[in-house]
Amino acid sequence: MQKPVQPEPHAVQHKDDSFLQGVKDCLPTLLGYLSIGFAAGVVEKTAGLSIAEIILISTLLYAGSAQFIAAGMIAAGNAGAGIILTILLVNLRHLLLSAALSPFFRHLSPLKNMLVGALLTDETFGVAIQQSAKRQAIDEKWMHGLNVTAYLNWILANIAGAYLGQWIASPEALGLDFALPAMFIGLLVLTIASRSKYKLDIIVALIAALVAVGASMLWSASIGVILATIIASTLGMVIEKWK
Repeated sequence: MQKPVQPEPHAVQHKDDSFLQGVKDCLPTLLGYLSIGFAAGVVEKTAGLSIAEIILISTLLYAGSAQFIAAGMIAAGNAGAGIILTILLVNLRHLLLSAALSPFFRHLSPLKNMLVGALLTDETFGVAIQQSAKRQAIDEKWMHGLNVTAYLNWILANIAGAYLGQWIASPEALGLDFALPAMFIGLLVLTIASRSKYKLDIIVALIAALVAVGASMLWSASIGVILATIIASTLGMVIEKWK
């Protein structure tokens, strides 16, 4: 007797796969987006960008770490080519984020994949990975709900920071420059707790730290971060598969 054809993982529909559910699942991260986006707007305003320029950079660049770096380099009077190259190096990590999620969207067309990946951030990646751990699947509609909610919230937070930043002369005095690292630390802790693979995570963290410090001494901090991410994640994957 012929066995029934099993549906592909992407074809299995769940009640929590809707766009609205993606919006709801993004809500816990919105406070972080508001604080980071507000801080970015303040720093950008202090660096001399106009409100229109801040709206444009938050809409087109849409990258917290890159926007903080760009604001600092603009304030320091760096050349445009140097700013662009630095942002490119910092944002190369999105290749790794996209690659990690790509198996869930291989059934989509290149255009649909581009739409999913265009608004992917560190935070939405973290939420999506936790979602995949629960159900071994990520739905396209759910991912759009997650991404769009984060994107709109980020733009509004930048605008708010741009307006209020006119009265904040020193963002560092309020600790706003530490908002982004603090959010990344929080995401890292939540991800490690959900994985329950502490030994492997500690090994990967130590490798990343050693590579980052060594590469930063030889080249620059940006190169160190990129190399640490690539090398540590690759070795972590090899160790996990080997075990």
